[in-house]
Amino acid sequence: MNWDLVADEVINGKVLTKIEALSILECPDEDLLKLLDGAFKIRRHYYGKKVKLNMIMNTKSGFCPENCGYCSQSIISKAPIQKYRMLDKETILKGAEQAYHLQVGTYCIVASGRGPTDKEVNHVVSAVEEIKEKYGLKICACLGILKPDQADKLKEAGVDRYNHNINTSREHHKEITTSHTYEDRLNTINIVKKSGISPCSGVIVGMRETLQDVVQMAFSLKELDADSIPVNFLHAIDGTPLEGTNELNPMYCLKVLALFRFINPSKEIRISGGREVNLGSLQPLGLFAANSIFVGDYLTTEGQASTSDHKMLEDLGFEVDFQYQ
Repeated sequence: MNWDLVADEVINGKVLTKIEALSILECPDEDLLKLLDGAFKIRRHYYGKKVKLNMIMNTKSGFCPENCGYCSQSIISKAPIQKYRMLDKETILKGAEQAYHLQVGTYCIVASGRGPTDKEVNHVVSAVEEIKEKYGLKICACLGILKPDQADKLKEAGVDRYNHNINTSREHHKEITTSHTYEDRLNTINIVKKSGISPCSGVIVGMRETLQDVVQMAFSLKELDADSIPVNFLHAIDGTPLEGTNELNPMYCLKVLALFRFINPSKEIRISGGREVNLGSLQPLGLFAANSIFVGDYLTTEGQASTSDHKMLEDLGFEVDFQYQ
């Protein structure tokens, strides 16, 4: 496959077939650099060499009634994690101040659980209003299944983006969780879109799915028209049903990132959880397909030092995109 030519066609509006998309994941390792060069051609067309930085504040940990197989915070998890109720506003604001000084463009307020109570939404709203006034950060909220009136409140407070991942394909969903449906997730994304908030939805790769499942994920997010697509690589946590799962390697992870760029050419593709563990020393190459990363820690797992991330971007010749509002 001539990936440079395919990249030109994608830039000019071509939508790959599922067979062509599958060939990205099946690309021989010796042709990986050619594939990444094609992905970078698309990425450069839409984003130049700019990289968006994101930071998570885990405002509520554990106590989740859902049974998601990958998650250390679920009701069926035996992982020894720190559990706490919603953090106070001062702590959330302190995290925003840190994000501002790290040149983070998007500050992500995340809470475990099936969905937020109205009290929790009001708490987030109060924090967001002050963050906007003090720091002008772009805010992404990730609070679970949302009701229309809750989405409207978040929008009015200044929440720019809402994250609710599809996580896997429709066909594989029942193998990952049975406490909510795939349609529940789609419904929340559509509620967010109707409220005027930018939809963020992504995946977790490496959960015993097939290559066809991964292709389907990429096309599902294209159909949903998600503005931001976080691509997580499973960091299997002891005590969860997916404990011991180890299906990924750095070369395959790079092919996955290239797939999402070719299928969703103009969207923000973010290398998210598990990048340190699964991409290892090849992390820098991921940014030739993706244009966004998390800095700092994730929900219940550690990231790498923010200074290391900034040095990586500097060495690559990339520019941090940190336009505040």
